[in-house]
Amino acid sequence: MTLAQLTFNQSWAGRVPPRWRWSRNKELLTESLALSADGNEELLSVSHLTGITPRSEKTVTMTAAENLEGYRIVEPGDLVINTMWAWMGALGIAKQAGIVSPAYGVYSPRAAAPFEPRFYDYVYRSEPYVMEMTRLSRGIWSSRLRLYPDVFLGMAVPAPPLKEQRAIAGYLDRETTRIDTLIEEQQRLIEMLRERRRATIAEALDGHEMTRLRRLVDRERPMTYGILQCGPLVDGGVVYVGPSDIVGEGRSPMRTALRTTAPEIAAAYQRSVLAGGDVVVSIGPAYGKVAVVSDDLAGGNLTQDTVRVALRPELVDTRFVVWALLSRQTADYWDYEIMGATFRRLNLGTLARTPIPLPSLDGQRRIAAYLDEQTAKIDLLIAEAERFIDLSLERRSALIAAAVTGQVDVRELV
Repeated sequence: MTLAQLTFNQSWAGRVPPRWRWSRNKELLTESLALSADGNEELLSVSHLTGITPRSEKTVTMTAAENLEGYRIVEPGDLVINTMWAWMGALGIAKQAGIVSPAYGVYSPRAAAPFEPRFYDYVYRSEPYVMEMTRLSRGIWSSRLRLYPDVFLGMAVPAPPLKEQRAIAGYLDRETTRIDTLIEEQQRLIEMLRERRRATIAEALDGHEMTRLRRLVDRERPMTYGILQCGPLVDGGVVYVGPSDIVGEGRSPMRTALRTTAPEIAAAYQRSVLAGGDVVVSIGPAYGKVAVVSDDLAGGNLTQDTVRVALRPELVDTRFVVWALLSRQTADYWDYEIMGATFRRLNLGTLARTPIPLPSLDGQRRIAAYLDEQTAKIDLLIAEAERFIDLSLERRSALIAAAVTGQVDVRELV
């Protein structure tokens, strides 16, 4: 057993069959340093989810460089590694020619090397190999780890017979396609359930007389946003709620998770002090989140991108208003109101003018109870589908790891 095999075998999942030989990446691959002369080739994207794909097919928020001259040329069958994100599995075998950032590593198969690109695409992106690359990457912080070419080329890698590589790749192509199809079906189911959820809420709120939200608010405690500058955190200070603290449909933030401001800062904002049962709505860029304040947050405050809505209990049911604010009708109204704005933000005035359906108080309570029940049922189905997807992804990962380490003898399956 070579040193390379011994070192790598310690972190490799499973036991590689004795019939397989061990190699180093530099025996199979050579670093390609070819650069584009004009940058006119197809720009490729490197993802831990999809491997190597044309950037034009991706939704990418980062702006590409205007001049791609000097980018690295990629040929079909080349291995491309995002040096800074190898620890996340951002790598793969290219299926088409193109170019990538000069910060990436590009490795071409050596002539006559026993290298089946489809097999090694599975190997290099498998969980155990990504873990090994993470272990050997260099950097002070986990988010700044880099896998340099000399390290990668020196890494050990199993090298089964070429015929078996192809058999394993074919087996994994078939099995992962089956799993991916099941996952896509569950993802479509989740989208259908979410649409059904939105429709259920919208239908329950239709057909009632409307009023403006501001007319349902306690005149003694008008709608208002909170503290403009909260300052640094203060031990034992006054808790405050911001948009990032609102995580559920009407659920109150946890007091222990909230930030605090100095009492003297909070004292200047008595207008926005919270009481138990208040509704809190996020405005600004992250608008549309809704929470109901629990009693233990009484005396707390808000940020400038959060509005307190103190409802009149003799007119409206709090839970009903939460559903109204989270409805498709309200979302459509807000979209219309801010249409054409350079920066999409909800402000206090638009929130105050938001139309709210107003059936009788008993009717509101019945509708709120109905929506609580129906959405809970739908949420359960969504959670079950998401769990199925998680288990399928785990099975997919385990199947790939088992096949590329020889734990699945595909010779009997071809």
